[in-house]
Amino acid sequence: MMSCSQFGSRPSDTEKEEYFNSSQFNQKKMTFQNRQQNVIDEMRKNSMSWKTIKEWFGAGKDRVPKDLLPEIKPDMKEFLKASNEIKIVWFGHSSFLLNLDGKIVLVDPVFSGAASPVSFMVKRFQAPVLKLEELPEIDYILISHDHYDHLDMESIKFFVSKNVKFVTPLGVGSHLQSWGIEKNRITEKDWWQSAQFDGIKFIATPAQHFSGRDGIHQNDTLWASWVIQSEKHNIYFSGDSGYDTHFKEIGEKFGPFDIAFIESGQYNEKWKEVHMMPEEAIIAFKELKAKKYFPVHWGMFELAMHSWYEPIERVYNLAQKNNVDLIAPKIGQIVEPNQSYRFEKWWLTVQVTLPDGGIDEAVVSL
Repeated sequence: MMSCSQFGSRPSDTEKEEYFNSSQFNQKKMTFQNRQQNVIDEMRKNSMSWKTIKEWFGAGKDRVPKDLLPEIKPDMKEFLKASNEIKIVWFGHSSFLLNLDGKIVLVDPVFSGAASPVSFMVKRFQAPVLKLEELPEIDYILISHDHYDHLDMESIKFFVSKNVKFVTPLGVGSHLQSWGIEKNRITEKDWWQSAQFDGIKFIATPAQHFSGRDGIHQNDTLWASWVIQSEKHNIYFSGDSGYDTHFKEIGEKFGPFDIAFIESGQYNEKWKEVHMMPEEAIIAFKELKAKKYFPVHWGMFELAMHSWYEPIERVYNLAQKNNVDLIAPKIGQIVEPNQSYRFEKWWLTVQVTLPDGGIDEAVVSL
C-alpha cells in the first residue's frame, strides 16, 4: 500500500488537455518530450540491456562510503539572520536550502531513508543532518521533476499542514495533490514561464531528461531546470539534465548567475543524454555565464557505477584546469559564497579502497 501511494497520481486526460499549448507536449502521444526526443528514446533502449545490468552488479568499488561522510549540523538561528548574501545549506544529492533576501526556499527535498518506492532500495548513505521538524519555516518548495531522488512523498507529506507554496513543472502537482497538498498551494509552470511571490521570481527553464515513478508510464509530467531571482541575486538550478543547447540559451536570456547548482554525479556514458558527464557540466557552467559552480546530484545515493567520490574529484580537477570558482561544502555546512566560505577537500578524509585492495583514508586523485 505504501509503495502504491509512492507512485503518486498521474495527470488525467482532461488535465493533459490543458498542456496542448505547451511546445513540450506531444498531443499524439499525450506525453511531454525533449527537443531531441528520438535521441533519448534511443539511449533508453541501448541502456536497458542485460550487459548494463551485469555491469551494475559487478562494477566498481567505493560506490557507497565505508564511513559516514563529514557533516555539520547547521545552526538555523544563524542561517535565518539577515544578510545581503545568499545563504545555502546542502543536504546531499540535490536537496538544498536557500535564504534569499529573507525568503526561505527548499529545493528538491528528500529526507526519507531511500530514494525509491520501497525502503530497501537506493538507501541514503546516512541519516539527514537535520530532521524535517528541525527545518525553519519554509516559504517555498521548488521541485525539478518527479523522480524519487527529487520528489519524496514522506518529505512532501510533512508540509501538508504547513503554510508553504509549491512551485513545480507542469503535471507534477498531481502527485502533490494525491499526498494531501491543496491545489491552491501549487503553481505549475511550463518552460520559459515564471511565477513571482513576495519579490522572489521562479522561472522554469529547459532540461533534457524524462519523468515517471511507476516504471511503466513515462513523461506524463514535465521536468525543468529553474532560475531563481530576487532583488539582489540570480541563481540557476539545473535539475537533472543531459547536455544540450538549452544551457547557452538560458545563459543568454537570464545570465550572468551569481551561482549555478549543476548536476555533477550519477553519470555514465550509457546515459549521458539525461545526466551530463563532468566535462559537459563544465561547458554548461560556462555557457550559463555563472560566477560560482555548486555541484549537486552526488554524495548521498548510489545511482550509477562510479565511486561515491568520483564526481567531486573529477569536477574539482576540471574546475582547477578551467579556472572555475567551485563551492563544495560539507553536508549541513552554512555557506555564504562571497564571505564565510573557504574551500576544503573534505572528501579526502573518508576511507576508500585502493587499487591494490588496501585501505587508505585519502582519495587517490583520478
